[in-house]
Amino acid sequence: MIAIILGGGAGKRLFPLTHRRSKPAVPLAGKYRLIDIPLSNSINSDVSRIFVLTQFNSASLNRHIAQTYRFDRFRHGFVTILSAEQTPYSKEWFQGTADAVRQSMQHVELYRYNHVLILSGDQLYTMDYREMLDHHESANADLTIATIPVTAAEAPDFGILKTGADGVIKEFYEKPSPDSVAGLESPVTREMKDAGRVFLASMGIYIFSKGILRAALDREPDSHDFGKEIIPNSIDSIRVVSYPFDGFWSDIGTIRSFYDANLMLAGQKPGFDIYNPKMPLYTNARMLPPAKIQRSTIENALIAEAAVVVNCNISNSVIGLRSFIGEHTTIRNTVMMGSDYFRWHDSDVRATVDGPRRPGIDRDSFIDGAIIDLNVSIGKGCVIRNRDNVQHYDGDGYYIRDGIIVIPKNASIPDGTVI
Repeated sequence: MIAIILGGGAGKRLFPLTHRRSKPAVPLAGKYRLIDIPLSNSINSDVSRIFVLTQFNSASLNRHIAQTYRFDRFRHGFVTILSAEQTPYSKEWFQGTADAVRQSMQHVELYRYNHVLILSGDQLYTMDYREMLDHHESANADLTIATIPVTAAEAPDFGILKTGADGVIKEFYEKPSPDSVAGLESPVTREMKDAGRVFLASMGIYIFSKGILRAALDREPDSHDFGKEIIPNSIDSIRVVSYPFDGFWSDIGTIRSFYDANLMLAGQKPGFDIYNPKMPLYTNARMLPPAKIQRSTIENALIAEAAVVVNCNISNSVIGLRSFIGEHTTIRNTVMMGSDYFRWHDSDVRATVDGPRRPGIDRDSFIDGAIIDLNVSIGKGCVIRNRDNVQHYDGDGYYIRDGIIVIPKNASIPDGTVI
């Protein structure tokens, strides 16, 4: 099986986190990036031939993959970046998920394979794709779609698939209106039915048998998207089945979903297990020193390597690599991504030249309900809190999205600033 991971489009709903990077390159849980999720799932599932399709702001993503995912010569595996390119067959950028795969098939078909696994680069979940492949083969499917049960209130946000008792998908509805979801229920387990989760939502995870994917793409050369066009138009001509998934899954498509997913990981019993020894989560091995914590109170938090926390209070937060938090500072319900370099290193000796001189949070500051991107410098005595519950705002050196204050990468917040 060969995997194709879709790098996503411009990621406008994740702005400003995607102002300088693609969605899969957005940092997660203090030390990872979103792309590490599907790559780790693939490697843990013995899928070691992987293409990552990118288009927007892909430099940092390319660098992360090149530094992290190197297979030894005995395994014959690879993680290859495929960016949008002009070819004799197309002179356009990727127009959608299906078009991205269509333009990349010339590279995929250089290798032997029986199945193609198509994944999204911006989701949080753990899945063994071998189990999905077993289901695909036992059902004699041409195409298998991973699905997750959702409620009627959630259904309008997804592509909803309607199956029979045999799991074969008979109908597909892309983001149905709230008034039209009645009658789209599918057979689910008793537990899901009792919870009201009787609608099967597509997770954007597909397995195509060899030849089926190429035929579907060639049959509709002007169709650009799997969920909106290719799959609905294929249901009547090929055997499409559902692979029901009942584990934790989150689509990191908005600032709110990104924020909630990070804080969930800092909780006592997170739905996503980053400590699972059978399904480890891989990322760049940076060889950093341990975190240093001095005279501080910390509750429900993730503290990444090389962070320095001095006489402060932290609760329900994620503190990223090389973070610095000064004395008498309080941080609540906040995702702090950390820094690419240490606060105390002079600019003339560090590897990068971009970013403020002293990243981190200085003393006597108070931060609640924020996302602080990489290399941000916050001065002494600052207060960052959305006291008035503003939902959307563009400020001077900050943004508010979904009610969350976002301080963009490399920003400098002067001493005494109140947001």
